Amino acid sequence: MPSTKRIQFTATIKAPAGVVWRHVTDPESYRRWASAFAEGSCFEGSWAPGAKIRFLAPSGDGMVSEIAESRTHEFLSIRHLGLIANGVEDTTSEAVRAWAPACENYTFLPTAEGTTMVVDQDVAAEWEDYITEAWPKALGILKALSESSSVAGGLAPRSEGPGA
Repeated sequence: MPSTKRIQFTATIKAPAGVVWRHVTDPESYRRWASAFAEGSCFEGSWAPGAKIRFLAPSGDGMVSEIAESRTHEFLSIRHLGLIANGVEDTTSEAVRAWAPACENYTFLPTAEGTTMVVDQDVAAEWEDYITEAWPKALGILKALSESSSVAGGLAPRSEGPGA
């Protein structure tokens, strides 16, 4: 059994769930809000259910994951399976098996004001302080992106594409 703890973060965002979803999954917007974890972060892959997705720092190191569940504009579950170091995926070492698989879930709850986004993440003890510090910053960036594009009519929600 993996040794992780589930922690939760929430943000109230004055934008429709579709706009917030789009900013979570759009490659350019992802780079902006994920910079709270590592400047220059990106992803490779698809947000479709069952798809493999890799979350990468500029060094190329990162995490190998899969989309466990994806309900457009409602819920997204990422199952982290291992690490990527020096271009090599590790899903079987003892160090990885100590915490993997670990889930990262995004719930988009419509409210009268817009959307409450809830992030539930399984985290190993050695990463808890880092994650606890980074997620509020990431959600602040995501909130600013979503609210500014919602007001400006920018990045609109779409029903097709990533995760659809």
